[in-house]
Order: sequence, then structure tokens, then C-alpha cells
Amino acid sequence: MRSRGGTVVAWLVLAALAFSVGTSAALAAPEGSIEDFVATELPASGAPGVAYAVVTDGQVADVRGHGVVEQGTDTAITADTPFVIGSISKSFTALAVMQLVEAGQVDLDTGIGEYLDEFAGQPAGDATLRQLLSHTSGYSTMQGNSTHADGEGGDDELAQRVEGLATTAPAHSAGERWDYSNANYLILGRLLEVASGESFQDYVTTHILEPVRMAHTFVADRETHEGVAVGHTPWFGSKRPVEDGPTGGGMAPAGGIVASAGDMALYLQMMMNGEDDLVTADTKALMMRPAGAASPAYGLGWNVDVAGGTVWHDGTTPGVETLATMVPGEQSAAVVLVNAGSGLGLGETVELRNGIVARALGLDYAGEGSAWSRQLLFWFVVLSPVFYLLCMVWAWRHREAIRAKEGFSGLFSLWFPLLTTAAAAWVMLVLVPRLFGAPLGTIWLFSPDLALGLVACGVSGLLWAVFRLGVAYSGRG
Repeated sequence: MRSRGGTVVAWLVLAALAFSVGTSAALAAPEGSIEDFVATELPASGAPGVAYAVVTDGQVADVRGHGVVEQGTDTAITADTPFVIGSISKSFTALAVMQLVEAGQVDLDTGIGEYLDEFAGQPAGDATLRQLLSHTSGYSTMQGNSTHADGEGGDDELAQRVEGLATTAPAHSAGERWDYSNANYLILGRLLEVASGESFQDYVTTHILEPVRMAHTFVADRETHEGVAVGHTPWFGSKRPVEDGPTGGGMAPAGGIVASAGDMALYLQMMMNGEDDLVTADTKALMMRPAGAASPAYGLGWNVDVAGGTVWHDGTTPGVETLATMVPGEQSAAVVLVNAGSGLGLGETVELRNGIVARALGLDYAGEGSAWSRQLLFWFVVLSPVFYLLCMVWAWRHREAIRAKEGFSGLFSLWFPLLTTAAAAWVMLVLVPRLFGAPLGTIWLFSPDLALGLVACGVSGLLWAVFRLGVAYSGRG
């Protein structure tokens, strides 16, 4: 068997792109009711359950749950089942910061170094609160996602994470470009603690959850809570539950709100009501429009689609995917919570989430299209180690022919596969994580089957090349 190292490199780059960019489809108005759609799409997604809520004309119109909290159990998901909502949590952090702004405790256009001593004189110290809120501070997606791999600590975990960020030079100059990063909201969460004198968990509970009457919602607090929807990560075409344990508090400002669909409907209702309550109506409007030239599609804690008139945020935590969308001009909104993560072309939940939202809000949506290309790339990655193993068997069986290679062409044939498989390993272990915007350890948390495939493919390719060289030179006189 001849070396195909260059082919491996090219295909794995495409694999990363296929994972991060979905197949486009022509827009069209969805047909059928939400319930009929869920009955078909929930089994197709492989998710154990889903909860959704709809707000129409400023009123909560529908809240429902389908499926079970954990596969293999009979505990049904209801309107009150809490899910980790992931990055939708950033809108809560942004709202809390805007409360401090209205109270005169902080200023949107002042550098973070003026409020947090650890940032004074540091490269990120001049990044303003507005830039942190709008993801234009200079911190990159990779820098923000690297924090997922950190261990969970004690009550001061958030402070420890932010201290580490303070000494990390941002990837870009502040205000230069938009780059979504969890780092921004961890810093804002710590700002909230220092400025208010309360823990992030206590502040959000007292100043947001309780006034909105979100009775089935809490902030991740390093405790174990009963009744929370169990996340399920992809595992070679199936789903497996995330190991049960305490909710992590260190990432709470970026992704640690745990909320039910019914409570999220109340939250979205409040954001669109045009009233002065938790913050003024003007502040809500400010949060839901583009933050500036460097952030044309993101406001303060919310994605903004000016042309479509929608404001939205999605969330992804290990084994849970969520989506909240508002049409403020119509005071309509929908939220979808799914207790399963998407695989690469296998058991994806994006069509389930987008399809429910589109039907609830009357938005054009024609589905995600075929997933065959992503499935092909996934199986290419995970089955490559088998291919390399067969190559080793072939090399051993033809060891005399390999040992007989000599001259320039013979040396090239022996050593070139080492170069190509080393390049392929670099693609899988370094380049693909960069394209994802997350280190390999974080990919493992969200998609363990893909992470395992990337490592196995990269290592087995190198092992084959080294084994082949060992066979060639071990039998020579």
C-alpha cells in the first residue's frame, strides 16, 4: 500500500470546516405544527428530550416538554425541567452589568483596569466594558474556550480564572475586530462581584431571577441539583449521558445559568416588554442593537440580525444545546432546550432547534440539507486507524520488498510517509482544534468520539510510518 499522507491532510482540513460550517439550504416557510415537527425530528436527532416555549404578542403562549431527562429512564421533561442554557447565560451577565451602569457604579467606556486591579497595567487593561460585552476586547475564541479544560475549584474559582486572563495578552488589539470569546464574560462576571460586593451567583439570583419570578432557574454553584436535564454527548452515532456531578461555578458568567423553558419565556418576555423594570427600556434596546462598527451583528450580550429583525443567542455545553430567539418589534420569542450535543453529521440537533423557532415565529427556514458529507468525513477520521493497521500488516508481509529498497527513490519511498503522516498528525492535533476555536481537551468534552478519532488517526499514522521504517532497517545486514 502506498502512502496517502497528503490526502489525509487535505481531507481533515475539510473535516474541520464541515464541522464548523453547516450545509446551506434555500429558504422557505416551514410547514406543519411544532408538535408534528417535534414528533418527527426529535427521534431523528437522537436527543432524549426537548423543551420549548413560545411568546406571542408579549404573552407566554405555549410551553411544552417532550422525551426524558436521561436516556434509559422514564423521568419526563416538562416545562419546568431546568437545562444548562450555555452561552445564553451571557445575556444575563450583560443585563447585570447594565444594571451597574444605570446605577452609576461602572461606565461602559472605561477600561477594565480601572475596576479590577489585576488588569491595571496589563495588555487587556484598556479594553472597555462595552468592548468586553460586544466581544471586541481582543480576546479570541481559542483563548476563551481554553478555560473549559481548567479544573473546577472552590469559591474563588472565577477570580482565579480571571487572574490568569489578566496576564494573558489578547490575540488582537481592543476594538480592532469581533471575536467571540468566553474570556470577555468571565471578566465581566468578576467585575460584577467586585463592584457589587456579592458573588456572581447571589447577584444574578437576587437582581434578575427573583424579580422575573424564574422559580425553576439557578446559577451554577458547584452543587448537585436534582431534576436537571442530563446532557448527552455524541458517541459514534449514538448518545451517552454526561457523568453526573456538581454544576461548575467558574464558567457561570459565560455559560452557567440553569433554566427551564417556562422561566426562559418569562425572561424573554421581560426583555421585549418596552418597560422600565430591571433596567430601562432604553437600555434593553441598546443591548439588542449592534454595538458598533467592529460588532455589526452583536449587541451587548445578544446576536443581532438587523435585516431579519431578530435578536438571538444559542448555547452549547457538554451534552446540551439551546437557542433563544426574539422578534422585539412583534414582542414574539421562542426558546428551545435540547439535552443532547450534535455529532459530526450524526445526531445533529440544529434542525430540531431551528425548526421549532421558525415555526413558532413564522421565520423562513428550509432545514439544514443533507449531512452525508459531514458523515463521510467523520467516518473517514475514525476509521483511518483501521486503515493504518492494515498498512502495518501489509508492510510486515512484504518486509523483504521494503528492505530491498535502495538508492534515492528507495530512500524517498521509505522516509516520505513519515513526513506526510507527521503533517497529518499536526493537522488533526493542532490545526483542526484551531479551526474549531477550541483545544483538543475542550473538543473532548463536547464531542468525545471526534476527539478520540482525531487522536487515534494522528497517532496511528505516525506509528505506521515508524513501523515501516523499523521493518526496513531492522532486517538489513
